[in-house]
Amino acid sequence: MCRNIRTLFNFDPPATEEEIQAAALQYVRKISGFNKPSKVNEEAFNQAVIEVAAVTQTLLTSLSTNADPRDREVERERARERNAKRFGPS
Repeated sequence: MCRNIRTLFNFDPPATEEEIQAAALQYVRKISGFNKPSKVNEEAFNQAVIEVAAVTQTLLTSLSTNADPRDREVERERARERNAKRFGPS
């Protein structure tokens, strides 16, 4: 479930709101144990996703580094290579 949470800091262009939202959703799913909450827990679950996304955005804007921003395409290619080594060619 948490394999979908990706590093969001120090990319050019910066992480989008959708990427932050997706990471927050995966995090809340992992810690709650719910892939989809029941009706009684849905409001608390959704509120947690909103709050985690807001804190994540604050964190990302507060961090600083001297390193050059990473390129998304280069990182995708590295991930494909790791997956090919791990699972074999697709």
